[in-house]
Amino acid sequence: MSWRRTLRMRRVKADFAIDRPGARRMVRTRVIVSCLSALFLLAGRPQRAQAEAPPLAPLTPLTFAIASNVLDKPAGETALQHLLGAIGQERTTSFIVYDGDLKGETEPCRDSLYDARQQIFDSSRKPVVLLPGGNDWASCGLAQAGSYDPVERLDFIRQLFFGDSNSLGQTPMNVIRESDVARFRPFRENVRWQSDGVAFIGLNAPAPNNHYLSAGGRNGEFEDRSVANAFWLEHAVETARRSDMRAVVVILQGNPDFARYERRDRFAWLRFSRGDTSRDGFLELKRSLVKAAELFRGPVIVIHESDAPIPRGFRIDQPLHNDKGAVVANLTRIAIGLKKPQSQWLEVESDFAWRPPFRVRVRDVVVRPVAPGQAPALPAPSSIPSSSMPSSIPGVENETPGPSSFFQQMQPVQPTQQTQHSAQPVQPDTSTPTSNAASSVPPILNLNSPVNLPPILPIPSSPASGASGMDTHQ
Repeated sequence: MSWRRTLRMRRVKADFAIDRPGARRMVRTRVIVSCLSALFLLAGRPQRAQAEAPPLAPLTPLTFAIASNVLDKPAGETALQHLLGAIGQERTTSFIVYDGDLKGETEPCRDSLYDARQQIFDSSRKPVVLLPGGNDWASCGLAQAGSYDPVERLDFIRQLFFGDSNSLGQTPMNVIRESDVARFRPFRENVRWQSDGVAFIGLNAPAPNNHYLSAGGRNGEFEDRSVANAFWLEHAVETARRSDMRAVVVILQGNPDFARYERRDRFAWLRFSRGDTSRDGFLELKRSLVKAAELFRGPVIVIHESDAPIPRGFRIDQPLHNDKGAVVANLTRIAIGLKKPQSQWLEVESDFAWRPPFRVRVRDVVVRPVAPGQAPALPAPSSIPSSSMPSSIPGVENETPGPSSFFQQMQPVQPTQQTQHSAQPVQPDTSTPTSNAASSVPPILNLNSPVNLPPILPIPSSPASGASGMDTHQ
């Protein structure tokens, strides 16, 4: 009996072992089917939620001002006060970007000079975002400027002007500084902020040649700042992309000389240098801009100072090429070369309901003499729109045609000999009544199209504030 019972128990165990994998497979199949059903249900919910979500509200128009190189001598302090006062009267202007040069090249870099000019910026009605220029710290080592240490002067400027996360002015706005990143704690001047669908990036890249020193040894200040600028540009562009910004505006003081862009060369160390070739201090920055334009895909605007005045006040083109030699189609450069920087500023308007969405123009400040004992009758900033301010108001010159577009330049630039014959400049119609400001604006021409084609796009039907209409080429 015992051997039969043992045999029966062995058979039961064998049957259980045979059925056990089948039971496992059955349970596993049921679990997989349940998980797939749950995933299909969850996948359908976001689509329904997205379909039921209300459409995004349209972005409001944005207007900002750019000024620079006003304080080239002690008398420039009065000019800066008039300039900030004139911009402060503009109701639609959101903020001011002062693009470098708090002082002249030969002015002494004393603490008292920086303190006095910091107080002028803090008296502005509009928020002021300050970007350092070459004369502010890089040229302080000259004997005429007092033979200061440029790096020490830069640290002093950082503590005085960029001590917190606010801009300058009576009503400062909040900005984000690179010093918030522990690795780049000293670089307080590099800044970014967002406004009405546009991401702004400010970099410390001064003239001349980005303060690259050709002396022997390690160029520590230049190398550390180049790494910080490259990181900040990439970080800010990635943040703009994830925030669904419509455009990116990069502002710096020095002229990067985009025509000098050098492609990467694997075997550059095998080639001997011919002649006296100076090192391009903006090379790393230009490569970072190429990478940023590829990452963002939307319009990228680079604004910087010109080395010399430009006849019409600014120049707009697409000068940057990638390593393959192709034009970076979504990057546009605005070079500022105002004839009278002490009494002029560049005004940029952005409205994504327009096609194209950007307008650029030069604004003039005119200080008219006032009779003794009579104060100038200036209207309150909110009492009258800037677009309808009469020309008789002291301090603001507001009589010339409206802005010109540069967005059509987001196409590859044609050779100079072809561009000169592609379109003829159109003069405004003087017979049109002055009450219709939009009609006094010349049509926007596509410089890359034949003459017999119509203008690329009409001027948007919005109130145009009278200002100097500028062409998009020199």
